[in-house]
Amino acid sequence: MEELRARLMLALAGVVIALIFSCIVGGYFVKFLMRPYEVAAVGAGVDFQMQAWKTMEMFMIYIKSSMILAVIIASPWIIYQIWLFISAGLYNHEKKFVHVVTPISAGLFILGVLFFLFVVAPLVLRFAINFKLPGLDYIEYRPQITDYINVILSLTLVFGIAFQSPIAIVFAEKMGLVTIEALVNARKLVIIGIFIIAAFATPPDVVSQICLAVPLYGLYESSILFCRFRKKK
Repeated sequence: MEELRARLMLALAGVVIALIFSCIVGGYFVKFLMRPYEVAAVGAGVDFQMQAWKTMEMFMIYIKSSMILAVIIASPWIIYQIWLFISAGLYNHEKKFVHVVTPISAGLFILGVLFFLFVVAPLVLRFAINFKLPGLDYIEYRPQITDYINVILSLTLVFGIAFQSPIAIVFAEKMGLVTIEALVNARKLVIIGIFIIAAFATPPDVVSQICLAVPLYGLYESSILFCRFRKKK
Protein backbone atom coordinates (compact mmCIF):
# COMPACT_ATOMS: atom_id res chain seq x y z
CA MET A 1 0.00 0.00 0.00
CA GLU A 2 2.89 2.37 0.71
CA GLU A 3 4.36 1.56 -2.70
CA LEU A 4 0.99 2.20 -4.35
CA ARG A 5 0.55 5.52 -2.57
CA ALA A 6 4.04 6.66 -3.54
CA ARG A 7 3.52 5.76 -7.21
CA LEU A 8 0.13 7.49 -7.30
CA MET A 9 1.60 10.67 -5.82
CA LEU A 10 4.48 10.67 -8.31
CA ALA A 11 2.11 10.06 -11.22
CA LEU A 12 -0.16 12.88 -10.02
CA ALA A 13 2.82 15.23 -9.70
CA GLY A 14 3.71 14.50 -13.32
CA VAL A 15 0.15 15.32 -14.42
CA VAL A 16 0.21 18.62 -12.49
CA ILE A 17 3.47 19.67 -14.13
CA ALA A 18 2.12 18.71 -17.56
CA LEU A 19 -1.10 20.62 -16.78
CA ILE A 20 0.85 23.87 -16.44
CA PHE A 21 2.15 23.48 -19.98
CA SER A 22 -1.17 22.21 -21.38
CA CYS A 23 -3.02 25.26 -20.03
CA ILE A 24 -0.69 27.45 -22.08
CA VAL A 25 -1.36 25.57 -25.32
CA GLY A 26 -4.91 24.43 -24.47
CA GLY A 27 -6.51 26.66 -27.09
CA TYR A 28 -4.34 25.21 -29.84
CA PHE A 29 -5.19 21.70 -28.64
CA VAL A 30 -8.92 22.45 -28.95
CA LYS A 31 -8.29 23.68 -32.49
CA PHE A 32 -6.38 20.45 -33.17
CA LEU A 33 -9.35 18.41 -31.88
CA MET A 34 -11.63 20.23 -34.31
CA ARG A 35 -9.49 19.11 -37.24
CA PRO A 36 -11.20 15.68 -37.73
CA TYR A 37 -14.61 17.33 -38.03
CA GLU A 38 -13.23 19.93 -40.43
CA VAL A 39 -11.77 17.18 -42.64
CA ALA A 40 -15.03 15.21 -42.52
CA ALA A 41 -17.15 18.29 -43.27
CA VAL A 42 -15.01 19.30 -46.25
CA GLY A 43 -15.06 15.73 -47.56
CA ALA A 44 -18.85 15.58 -47.21
CA GLY A 45 -19.31 18.98 -48.86
CA VAL A 46 -21.03 20.69 -45.91
CA ASP A 47 -20.30 23.91 -44.02
CA PHE A 48 -17.82 23.62 -41.16
CA GLN A 49 -19.98 24.98 -38.31
CA MET A 50 -20.76 24.10 -34.70
CA GLN A 51 -22.93 25.49 -31.92
CA ALA A 52 -22.13 26.63 -28.37
CA TRP A 53 -25.26 27.04 -26.26
CA LYS A 54 -24.11 27.78 -22.71
CA THR A 55 -22.52 30.93 -21.30
CA MET A 56 -19.27 29.34 -20.04
CA GLU A 57 -19.21 26.50 -22.54
CA MET A 58 -16.06 27.53 -24.39
CA PHE A 59 -14.14 28.02 -21.14
CA MET A 60 -15.18 24.60 -19.80
CA ILE A 61 -14.11 23.00 -23.09
CA TYR A 62 -10.73 24.69 -22.72
CA ILE A 63 -10.31 23.39 -19.14
CA LYS A 64 -11.40 19.85 -19.98
CA SER A 65 -9.21 19.68 -23.09
CA SER A 66 -6.21 20.99 -21.17
CA MET A 67 -6.65 18.31 -18.50
CA ILE A 68 -6.82 15.52 -21.09
CA LEU A 69 -3.79 16.96 -22.89
CA ALA A 70 -1.91 16.92 -19.57
CA VAL A 71 -2.71 13.21 -19.16
CA ILE A 72 -1.49 12.51 -22.72
CA ILE A 73 1.73 14.47 -22.19
CA ALA A 74 2.36 12.78 -18.84
CA SER A 75 1.38 9.32 -20.13
CA PRO A 76 5.00 8.05 -20.42
CA TRP A 77 5.63 9.07 -16.80
CA ILE A 78 2.31 7.59 -15.62
CA ILE A 79 2.97 4.31 -17.42
CA TYR A 80 6.46 4.20 -15.97
CA GLN A 81 5.08 4.56 -12.42
CA ILE A 82 2.51 1.82 -13.07
CA TRP A 83 5.18 -0.59 -14.25
CA LEU A 84 7.45 0.32 -11.32
CA PHE A 85 4.60 -0.59 -8.98
CA ILE A 86 4.20 -3.93 -10.75
CA SER A 87 7.95 -4.56 -10.67
CA ALA A 88 7.93 -4.39 -6.85
CA GLY A 89 6.54 -7.94 -6.91
CA LEU A 90 8.95 -9.30 -9.55
CA TYR A 91 12.34 -10.96 -9.41
CA ASN A 92 15.43 -8.99 -10.41
CA HIS A 93 15.73 -10.62 -13.83
CA GLU A 94 12.05 -9.88 -14.45
CA LYS A 95 12.42 -6.20 -13.52
CA LYS A 96 14.53 -5.65 -16.65
CA PHE A 97 11.31 -6.15 -18.61
CA VAL A 98 9.91 -2.95 -17.05
CA HIS A 99 12.65 -0.71 -18.46
CA VAL A 100 12.17 -2.19 -21.92
CA VAL A 101 8.38 -2.10 -21.92
CA THR A 102 7.88 1.44 -20.57
CA PRO A 103 8.89 3.34 -23.75
CA ILE A 104 7.07 0.77 -25.90
CA SER A 105 3.93 1.15 -23.79
CA ALA A 106 4.07 4.96 -24.00
CA GLY A 107 4.63 4.73 -27.76
CA LEU A 108 1.62 2.45 -28.19
CA PHE A 109 -0.54 4.85 -26.18
CA ILE A 110 0.45 7.80 -28.36
CA LEU A 111 0.04 5.66 -31.49
CA GLY A 112 -3.51 4.79 -30.42
CA VAL A 113 -4.32 8.48 -29.86
CA LEU A 114 -2.93 9.53 -33.24
CA PHE A 115 -4.60 6.60 -35.03
CA PHE A 116 -7.97 7.70 -33.71
CA LEU A 117 -7.55 11.41 -34.41
CA PHE A 118 -6.15 11.07 -37.94
CA VAL A 119 -7.80 7.88 -39.22
CA VAL A 120 -10.85 6.82 -37.21
CA ALA A 121 -12.38 10.17 -36.22
CA PRO A 122 -12.72 11.55 -39.79
CA LEU A 123 -14.33 8.28 -40.92
CA VAL A 124 -16.83 8.22 -38.06
CA LEU A 125 -17.71 11.90 -38.45
CA ARG A 126 -18.13 11.62 -42.20
CA PHE A 127 -20.50 8.69 -41.65
CA ALA A 128 -22.48 10.80 -39.15
CA ILE A 129 -22.66 13.76 -41.54
CA ASN A 130 -23.73 11.70 -44.56
CA PHE A 131 -26.30 9.58 -42.74
CA LYS A 132 -29.79 10.74 -43.66
CA LEU A 133 -33.20 9.47 -42.66
CA PRO A 134 -35.66 9.00 -45.54
CA GLY A 135 -37.77 12.10 -46.09
CA LEU A 136 -35.81 14.22 -43.58
CA ASP A 137 -33.25 15.81 -45.87
CA TYR A 138 -34.24 19.25 -44.60
CA ILE A 139 -32.58 18.57 -41.21
CA GLU A 140 -29.22 20.35 -41.04
CA TYR A 141 -26.33 18.54 -39.32
CA ARG A 142 -24.71 21.00 -36.93
CA PRO A 143 -23.32 19.32 -33.77
CA GLN A 144 -23.03 20.96 -30.39
CA ILE A 145 -19.38 21.61 -29.53
CA THR A 146 -19.43 20.22 -25.98
CA ASP A 147 -20.93 16.94 -27.15
CA TYR A 148 -18.37 16.73 -29.95
CA ILE A 149 -15.39 17.43 -27.67
CA ASN A 150 -16.64 14.91 -25.08
CA VAL A 151 -16.88 12.17 -27.71
CA ILE A 152 -13.48 12.98 -29.23
CA LEU A 153 -11.68 13.16 -25.87
CA SER A 154 -13.26 9.99 -24.49
CA LEU A 155 -12.47 7.98 -27.62
CA THR A 156 -8.94 9.41 -27.68
CA LEU A 157 -8.31 7.88 -24.26
CA VAL A 158 -10.14 4.65 -25.19
CA PHE A 159 -7.91 4.09 -28.22
CA GLY A 160 -4.77 5.00 -26.29
CA ILE A 161 -5.58 2.53 -23.52
CA ALA A 162 -6.77 -0.17 -25.95
CA PHE A 163 -3.42 -0.08 -27.74
CA GLN A 164 -1.80 -1.28 -24.50
CA SER A 165 -3.19 -4.79 -25.06
CA PRO A 166 0.00 -6.20 -26.68
CA ILE A 167 1.99 -5.25 -23.57
CA ALA A 168 -0.42 -7.16 -21.33
CA ILE A 169 -0.38 -10.22 -23.62
CA VAL A 170 3.42 -10.36 -23.98
CA PHE A 171 3.85 -9.75 -20.24
CA ALA A 172 1.42 -12.57 -19.38
CA GLU A 173 3.20 -14.97 -21.75
CA LYS A 174 6.64 -14.00 -20.43
CA MET A 175 5.53 -14.56 -16.84
CA GLY A 176 4.12 -17.98 -17.73
CA LEU A 177 0.52 -17.00 -17.05
CA VAL A 178 -0.54 -18.02 -20.57
CA THR A 179 1.01 -20.05 -23.40
CA ILE A 180 1.25 -19.28 -27.11
CA GLU A 181 -0.91 -22.33 -27.82
CA ALA A 182 -3.61 -21.01 -25.51
CA LEU A 183 -3.53 -17.63 -27.26
CA VAL A 184 -3.90 -19.31 -30.65
CA ASN A 185 -6.75 -21.56 -29.52
CA ALA A 186 -8.60 -18.61 -27.99
CA ARG A 187 -8.87 -16.66 -31.26
CA LYS A 188 -12.62 -17.14 -31.72
CA LEU A 189 -13.40 -16.09 -28.15
CA VAL A 190 -11.01 -13.15 -28.47
CA ILE A 191 -12.78 -11.88 -31.61
CA ILE A 192 -16.15 -12.03 -29.84
CA GLY A 193 -14.72 -10.33 -26.76
CA ILE A 194 -13.05 -7.59 -28.80
CA PHE A 195 -16.29 -6.69 -30.57
CA ILE A 196 -18.17 -6.69 -27.24
CA ILE A 197 -15.56 -4.37 -25.72
CA ALA A 198 -15.66 -2.13 -28.81
CA ALA A 199 -19.45 -1.94 -28.58
CA PHE A 200 -19.30 -0.72 -24.98
CA ALA A 201 -16.28 1.57 -25.43
CA THR A 202 -17.48 3.45 -28.52
CA PRO A 203 -20.62 5.38 -29.49
CA PRO A 204 -23.52 3.28 -30.84
CA ASP A 205 -22.40 3.27 -34.46
CA VAL A 206 -20.95 0.42 -36.49
CA VAL A 207 -18.09 2.43 -37.99
CA SER A 208 -16.36 3.35 -34.72
CA GLN A 209 -16.87 -0.16 -33.32
CA ILE A 210 -15.22 -1.77 -36.34
CA CYS A 211 -12.45 0.84 -36.35
CA LEU A 212 -11.58 -0.12 -32.77
CA ALA A 213 -12.13 -3.88 -33.07
CA VAL A 214 -10.01 -4.44 -36.20
CA PRO A 215 -6.82 -2.78 -34.84
CA LEU A 216 -7.28 -4.58 -31.50
CA TYR A 217 -7.40 -7.94 -33.23
CA GLY A 218 -4.41 -6.94 -35.35
CA LEU A 219 -2.50 -6.11 -32.17
CA TYR A 220 -3.54 -9.47 -30.70
CA GLU A 221 -2.11 -11.35 -33.68
CA SER A 222 1.02 -9.18 -33.59
CA SER A 223 1.50 -10.10 -29.93
CA ILE A 224 1.36 -13.80 -30.80
CA LEU A 225 3.93 -13.31 -33.57
CA PHE A 226 6.21 -11.40 -31.22
CA CYS A 227 5.95 -14.14 -28.59
CA ARG A 228 6.83 -16.76 -31.21
CA PHE A 229 9.82 -14.70 -32.37
CA ARG A 230 11.03 -14.24 -28.80
CA LYS A 231 10.77 -17.98 -28.12
CA LYS A 232 12.78 -18.84 -31.23
CA LYS A 233 15.39 -16.23 -30.39
